[in-house]
Amino acid sequence: MLAEWEPQSAVQLTWPHKDTDWAPILPEITAVYEEMAREIKKREPLIVVDSIPHNDTWARDHGFITVEEQGDSLTTHHSPITTKVLLDFCFNGWGEKFEATLDNQINKHLYEQGIVKGIYEDHLDFVLEGGSIESDGKGTIFTTACCLMAPHRNQPLTQQEIEKRLKEWLGAERIVWLNHGSLIGDDTDGHIDTLVRICPNDTLLYTGGDEAHPDLAEMEKELQALRTLEGKPYRLLKLPLPRPIYDDGDRLPATYANYLIVNGAVLVPTYKQPDLDAEAMRIIGEAFPDREIVGIDCCAVIKQHGSLHCCTMQYY
Repeated sequence: MLAEWEPQSAVQLTWPHKDTDWAPILPEITAVYEEMAREIKKREPLIVVDSIPHNDTWARDHGFITVEEQGDSLTTHHSPITTKVLLDFCFNGWGEKFEATLDNQINKHLYEQGIVKGIYEDHLDFVLEGGSIESDGKGTIFTTACCLMAPHRNQPLTQQEIEKRLKEWLGAERIVWLNHGSLIGDDTDGHIDTLVRICPNDTLLYTGGDEAHPDLAEMEKELQALRTLEGKPYRLLKLPLPRPIYDDGDRLPATYANYLIVNGAVLVPTYKQPDLDAEAMRIIGEAFPDREIVGIDCCAVIKQHGSLHCCTMQYY
């Protein structure tokens, strides 16, 4: 499975409409999607899923997961031939919490229309969301046990059985299972892309906690004890946790870890908290010193319990 910072050919947005959960704030969320679209289009092609029927707009979780398959070189003077394989997994509304039947048909539409190119692989008998896995592009996949082992996903498979499948399908040497960490208000059962992100040069960006999130301190201890495949400690960069944001009395799962890497830039969710927004962007810039760091106001996005990365999927 490729790392997100590899050169990209396009980013997908699945557009909000009146029949999605965005209906009560459709003008507000549309403005955010328009801003995301503008920033992406400055740097690479944009795929907008609009005319294809869809239940909702979380492209990260219903989009293809791309892996690179490496074949033999034609001669000793050529590099190995690489092929992009498009893995189409089942999205079932994060454990059947929400309807996702139409979302599961998007990938085949994109593939059959030639919009997304590669070798299609059908894995629709297995539930796996793009937000639940992170790859360093060299054999390590991060995930959380609380998500992949949550009810209504892939029971009765055991953790060992799921790990074996992930290694095979994603070309991984190891799966790092984090046993701690989740955000209040999170519908995903602890997606890794809200908590820990892999960056170049064995760097991990991760979400710090507050009094309401003591489990994030336990996650930090897990990361401190973790070693790379080469046996070295990771470089750890802690992101601030946004101050509490509420909607109808419920705390929303705001996080700066849910950023999107595009060609030449990192798009970072912000939450109208200038001091913390600036601090998060500065820290993310330490992990990506060769990229422009661009903030996008995602206060509307978290009203449906997601953020910027959740709305997007990149292709290579």
